[in-house]
Amino acid sequence: MSRIRLLFTAVASAALLIVPATGQAALGDSAAPSPADQSALAPTAGCGGTPTLTSGTHSITTSGKNRNYILRIPDNYNNTTPYRLIFGFHWNGGTAGDVDSGGTSGYPWSYYGLRALSDNTAIFVAPQGLNNGWANSGGEDVTFVDDMIREIEADLCVDTAQRFALGFSYGGGMSYALACARATVFRAVAVYAGAQLSGCSGGTEPVAYIGLHGLRDPVLNISAGRSLRDRFVRNNGCTPQSPPEPAQGSLTHIVTYYSGCRTGYPVAWAAFDAGHTPGPVDGRPGDFEPGENSWTRPVVWEFFTQLGGGDPNPPDTGALRGAGSGRCLDVNGASQANGALAQIWDCNGQANQQWTSTSAGELRVYGTKCLDVNGAGTADGTAVIIWDCNGQDNQKWRLNADGSITAVGANKCLDVSGAGTANGTRLQIWSCHGGANQQWTRA
Repeated sequence: MSRIRLLFTAVASAALLIVPATGQAALGDSAAPSPADQSALAPTAGCGGTPTLTSGTHSITTSGKNRNYILRIPDNYNNTTPYRLIFGFHWNGGTAGDVDSGGTSGYPWSYYGLRALSDNTAIFVAPQGLNNGWANSGGEDVTFVDDMIREIEADLCVDTAQRFALGFSYGGGMSYALACARATVFRAVAVYAGAQLSGCSGGTEPVAYIGLHGLRDPVLNISAGRSLRDRFVRNNGCTPQSPPEPAQGSLTHIVTYYSGCRTGYPVAWAAFDAGHTPGPVDGRPGDFEPGENSWTRPVVWEFFTQLGGGDPNPPDTGALRGAGSGRCLDVNGASQANGALAQIWDCNGQANQQWTSTSAGELRVYGTKCLDVNGAGTADGTAVIIWDCNGQDNQKWRLNADGSITAVGANKCLDVSGAGTANGTRLQIWSCHGGANQQWTRA
């Protein structure tokens, strides 16, 4: 795939919906909303502060390795405005610099063309893959993304409900891996000519998803792209269908939005009559067209921006009942003090049993306290408590489709100690095993 390095000369016009390239119709108003118009569910710690990060290359230590990424902050950055955060992943043999610069097309194709379309309404990140790829060995590239998000959001003002990822080829595989492993972190992903190359840890939760793939792709067959798409057709509750695709030789594209998808979780499929490229141009047979001429740029930008700000659904509030005990997640003694233990107790509907799941991954009680892994511990048996919400990973939880609740920082499950069922049995984290003492439902 080394010749793909030549590809970053590509992008520009067109639109959306289930129509072929000629006579395209836009989905809503194509004008991108300004960051001030977005509804940020959870602005980050960097909001209101004086930033220390600047546009350019930055280094970060992650998984014991020194890694680099390029950051682009809006020219008119306002530290009180929550911005979209968009990650652009390079292809096999490519570099963060290729994504950031836009190659020979320059700024119009920077970050697959989205930077120019954003008109200073987004923060962009181009991570550098190890050996110019995204093998994601042991999940280290996903952890790299986690660490970049933590560093960026501690310093800059980001709308945590407006994080996006996109990438081509190997970078598409990495974007897909994030859709699988970080569906509650990213609002949407765009996968250009991708395949399952970087793994798929999890992969059971919904995330807004758009796949783009060429009928004549000689590197990653379009069947691979269809398979990735179909996972999120299922996860997002969309009505299964075989979306129309253009005829070979037509040199056109067709974008299909699936029907029946869960509110806020659309799936779109863009098939085109070309090969292995992120920037096909209708009417042109080659795979190395200038990006500013491609229809993919506005299609992906509008897919992202149609989602707006805030949660796709209102925060879910209520009791969480343990499957093994039939009792509810409860704060000991109805205490609001930092360090109060989490336990199980007869479900009673009181405030100390009312938990709100936020798009930031928190489980909040009393409005300002978060379910917290004591001391940011990661060992089996570490106690679960409440503490002032602070945005750290030991206060982030992933509610999984199988009923388990994962502590993001430790990657372990919320567990009733000793599989106990008595009132007052304490909660802890423990390696996930699927037992009833790790299963929870909304009461």
